[in-house]
Amino acid sequence: MSPAAAPPISFVGAIDQGTTSSRFIIFNTKGEVVSVHQLEFEQIYPHSGWHEHNPEELVFSVEACIDGAVKKFEEQGHSKEQIKSVGITNQRETTVVWDKTTGKALYNAIVWTDTRAQDLVRRLKNRLGSSELTSRCGLPLSTYPSASKLLWMLENVPAVKDAYERGVLAFGTVDTWLVYKLNGGPARDVYVSDPTNASRTMFMNLETRDYDSDLLDWFRIDTSKVKLPKIVPSSDPEVYGTLASTVLKGFKITGCLGDQSAALVGQKGFKPGRAKNTYGTGCFLLYNVGDKPVYSKHGLLSTVAFDFGPGEVMYALEGSIAVGGSSVKFLVDNLGFSESSAKVSALAETVEDNGGVTFVTAFSGLFAPYWIDDARGTIFGLTAYTQRGHIARATLEATCFQTKAILESMAKDSGKALKELAVDGGMCNSDLVMQTQADLIGIPVERPAMRETTALGAAIAAGLAVGVWENVEDLNGINVEGTTIFKPQISEADASKQFERWEKAVQMSKGWAN
Repeated sequence: MSPAAAPPISFVGAIDQGTTSSRFIIFNTKGEVVSVHQLEFEQIYPHSGWHEHNPEELVFSVEACIDGAVKKFEEQGHSKEQIKSVGITNQRETTVVWDKTTGKALYNAIVWTDTRAQDLVRRLKNRLGSSELTSRCGLPLSTYPSASKLLWMLENVPAVKDAYERGVLAFGTVDTWLVYKLNGGPARDVYVSDPTNASRTMFMNLETRDYDSDLLDWFRIDTSKVKLPKIVPSSDPEVYGTLASTVLKGFKITGCLGDQSAALVGQKGFKPGRAKNTYGTGCFLLYNVGDKPVYSKHGLLSTVAFDFGPGEVMYALEGSIAVGGSSVKFLVDNLGFSESSAKVSALAETVEDNGGVTFVTAFSGLFAPYWIDDARGTIFGLTAYTQRGHIARATLEATCFQTKAILESMAKDSGKALKELAVDGGMCNSDLVMQTQADLIGIPVERPAMRETTALGAAIAAGLAVGVWENVEDLNGINVEGTTIFKPQISEADASKQFERWEKAVQMSKGWAN
């Protein structure tokens, strides 16, 4: 009698649609990257403070990445039939509007970093009831959530206003747009969003995880004139449809998480008290607070961590830093400090400290926990002694200081101090940044060897929906080998002294945009 054949090895694909590039990554069941394809796309800056993407280019780049990664996967001797499902993770507040009858975008996507709605937000803050919004949706009024971006387009873009008046306007964050287009657009009309993305619009009630009629009324959004995506769980075998094109045509999409929630899931932050910081273009710290939302009194956002179905919903406190890795890119592209972002850390290591320089990297205002819209990038402490290495070091430190400010707010809001911080994202490749971070926050920083945790989170959401993993306990052993732990090496007094100087610089950076 011949021995039974071994069960076929399963894989999961993850679309990672970020701010500067799209990727498709194929993972095995151990959470290891088997194949990846990445494409950058155009960043459009029509005016100071404006930031746009071409919505069609986002879709094309994703489709090209799927084909590219699957080709490499098959070249390794695998078969695409081994890919059990596909997950999506995406830049969150970035807003797309289209004509629901044709599926054509009506304007460029307005990116989460965009600050054009500043005057509109100022007007909204004076409207009766503005102070009560956060207690329903978890977000403060600012240029950051999708609501202000949609309202700006309704006021300023004739094609959008016209579609609204005719009742054919469709609105969505990038997840909704991708799912809609990848399913084939108006023909199938798959029009959904998961709670981690929908909670970034200001239209969703955090407790019910559904649209809040009072919020929509307050923003004067008429839902008979604009279509809002149906809010569905982050992990589901049916609701996200199937791919209509690419080499994976007919394959199911079964999971979706906004990028920061995906990173928390990829870092296995399934239980209350777990936190992660993603050092990407911006910087995002999420802290799992359990199955009920905690509303911040210290400048943080309340958001959905993930919704894996009944009894498996977790909430998070979030601190967002507008400028993280993009400050390093700024030194390279705008000031010519080095030929690549990767070498900025080496430049910073050519000096022993920041030489008295503090750089508040408020290129588009300061986000959590400060929320200072009119702050701008400001360098303090320049002297004849200052070298490029000092400025490089101060640039890297800016992200670490803001992370400390967020952690202190999280401790106050949750009543619990964090014991350790899991990290991922491009900037965490720098040992200098990670050591500086551990020194300033006074707790260990854990960096996994495989740092594609955002895409891994999307793969986990998709895999759980189709039984690749039975439950979150099945995931305990993935991505644990090769973790580096950075322990604090300076005294608490030293850390406090450095932080006081940073806080002074923050206060002095206010008001430049007025």
